Amino acid sequence: MTYNDRIIVDPEILVGKPVIKGTRLAVEFIIELLANGWSHDDILKNYPGLTHEDVLACLGYASDVLHSEKVYPLESNPSDSWPTTCHA
Repeated sequence: MTYNDRIIVDPEILVGKPVIKGTRLAVEFIIELLANGWSHDDILKNYPGLTHEDVLACLGYASDVLHSEKVYPLESNPSDSWPTTCHA
């Protein structure tokens, strides 16, 4: 199974954030629930329209996004309080 069957990006749904197909639940929301200690079972009990495969698709999508992330060092200016890397 790939997440491509379950995760969609549509500018008409949540301003184009990736969501689980057929819902208005953003991938980032499901990942945040997991990060806050919710189990797969907790999510499925609270969102009965979701399946175990939907949750796995969110994790797969997040994994691919993180794998494709590139970080570029920037010239540092001592007076800047901003981080010295750029994420693309």
